[in-house]
Amino acid sequence: MTTDVRTLEWTGDGLRLLDQTLLPERVEYVVVRDVGALVDSIRRLVVRGAPALGVAGAFGVAIAVRQATREGWDDARRDAAIDLVRGARPTAVNLAAAVDRVRPFVAGGADAVVAEAQAILDEDVRGNRAIGALGADWILHRTEDRPLRILTHCNAGALATAGWGTALGVVRELHERRRVELVYADETRPLLQGTRLTAWELGQAGIPCAVQVDAAAPSTILRGLVDVAVIGADRIAANGDTANKIGSLGVALACAEAGIPLVVAAPWSTVDLAVPDGGGIPIEERAPEEVRSWRGVPAAPGSMAAVNPAFDVTPARLVTALVTETGVLEVSTGATPSAVSSRV
Repeated sequence: MTTDVRTLEWTGDGLRLLDQTLLPERVEYVVVRDVGALVDSIRRLVVRGAPALGVAGAFGVAIAVRQATREGWDDARRDAAIDLVRGARPTAVNLAAAVDRVRPFVAGGADAVVAEAQAILDEDVRGNRAIGALGADWILHRTEDRPLRILTHCNAGALATAGWGTALGVVRELHERRRVELVYADETRPLLQGTRLTAWELGQAGIPCAVQVDAAAPSTILRGLVDVAVIGADRIAANGDTANKIGSLGVALACAEAGIPLVVAAPWSTVDLAVPDGGGIPIEERAPEEVRSWRGVPAAPGSMAAVNPAFDVTPARLVTALVTETGVLEVSTGATPSAVSSRV
């Protein structure tokens, strides 16, 4: 991504967000200064991606504290507003974790919360760089010495983080080492985060990319056109089961059948050791209109029922490696995230 485009940043009195619902047609920003606007931005995917949601949630606590002072809220109403931010997207564990991390600073005022939220943002950028380097090292150690064909699903790039990216951070690092031949970006239904966002990011970075419909991904893999798949995660259970954007499971099954690595790249904050396995990960069910129409144009009868889970869960046995900023864990070997090591 070009350096002048930032996913989110604190302005001094509010949170400036790149409106991802408008990409790739327009690059526009919104500044949110109240809790209602932030929650709406989170739910509408103006800001999205587990790490970015964590940062947004942390600054959201500062917004709640400032709004409470401005509007004369009592502590109970302020705390309820913070809870509203915390629960805006239930699957992405980073959102709740970041809110919980900054909450003890509320007693010190908005500036104290902002300082801790900024620390989370800075840590995310540093961590993403580490994820990129570790993931690239691991992949290159296990693939042929040639430019690679990589498949990714949804968007786990700079747009989904505070900067650089997780899964796309690995791709960026490989590109800097001149080891990328082509990236297949799955369109990612129903909101097309792959087509709209990942393809845009890769184009900005000058990385060769081809978009494809989600249903084509397993065939592309099984036809021998992919060397490695790299995806992100919104929550990882203690046993390595991984929740990511709906359609990731199909990619994982195809990788297992083809015998190629499936690499999950995510910050350590995405690992939820309190959840023993994927069955305990809440799966967000989004509005049926997202499936029945596209940007206001009907795609199905208006009365038709629609199933619209935002995520699916890939069993740990299908994950070849989990890359965090702390190291690389070969999940399918039987290890668990709680025993993550720096093996590369």
